[in-house]
Amino acid sequence: GLPLAGRPMRKRAMKKPGRGKRLLVTVAAVLLLLVGSVYLIHRVELNREASLLTPMGELVKVEGHTMSVYTAGEGERTLVFLSGAGTCSPILDFKSLTDLLSEDYRVAVVEKFGYGFSEDPVRGRDLETVLEDTRAALEAAGLEGPYVLCPHSMSGIEALYWAQTYPEEVEAIIGLDMAVPGHYEEMRVSLPLLRLGQLGARLGIARLIPSLAESDAIRFGTLTGEEQDIYRALFYKGTATGAMLREAAAIRESARLAGEGEVPQIPMLFFLSNGVGTGFDTEAWRQIAGDYLAQVREWWRVELDCPHYVHDHQYRFISWEIKSFLNWFGA
Repeated sequence: GLPLAGRPMRKRAMKKPGRGKRLLVTVAAVLLLLVGSVYLIHRVELNREASLLTPMGELVKVEGHTMSVYTAGEGERTLVFLSGAGTCSPILDFKSLTDLLSEDYRVAVVEKFGYGFSEDPVRGRDLETVLEDTRAALEAAGLEGPYVLCPHSMSGIEALYWAQTYPEEVEAIIGLDMAVPGHYEEMRVSLPLLRLGQLGARLGIARLIPSLAESDAIRFGTLTGEEQDIYRALFYKGTATGAMLREAAAIRESARLAGEGEVPQIPMLFFLSNGVGTGFDTEAWRQIAGDYLAQVREWWRVELDCPHYVHDHQYRFISWEIKSFLNWFGA
């Protein structure tokens, strides 16, 4: 029949993409281009910086992988420095202090797997494994105990466990704002956030914020211009490594294990910061450390009005106090 009057047939118009969707696609494309450009620049810079990365210590083999051990000085006692979590260049981080102490003692800095000039193998970072790797590295480097352990931050847990497990190897502990088991009872480690940081480091996004590479050792220590460049190169090469993330994931269990052991009854000297950089306020950070130290028979406690990396801020004063402490207990 005839079509109905007043109701003409109409073609259905095709919908065009919305303006919001087009904008989203454009932004995503621009971001992808920017990230790709940053990554390419990062790779070029890593190749350029590779010439700076000549190992500063001895490279030894531990479980088939390379670990870096730096030594300096001579003396009857060996001071072993253990870095805090995420310190990308332990040798240079401690150097302002170890340079002063090497005048009277043999000093050693062990760079754990994933740190400094050491390899970053896929290897467990539980407390027992970390300790055995450190001991093996020192043995391979020809260094024998007993040692005076000088841990910073998280390595305080390793130092305490070392003294508990092998008491004949540890004659004293000098804590450079070191952590004790109580610090980790309430602490929560955000692994997703750490993995995000690792991704950003691998893409080179950290280069967009140059201040991130300016460590306290660079800003406040005695590093030469060349040493500062090496530190920055190690930062861009080795920030948030796989070993660092596995170590962080295991730290609460590691602290629990060290906390279950008896408090080592050896001389201890604790340098305590003002808490800045620890995640604790001044009173809480010092109180937890002080409560642990109070269980030791022979101890010194020195409070410093500076941030967490105390050895980069107060290295001259700390060196003097360490020498006084070692003379006091006969070391």
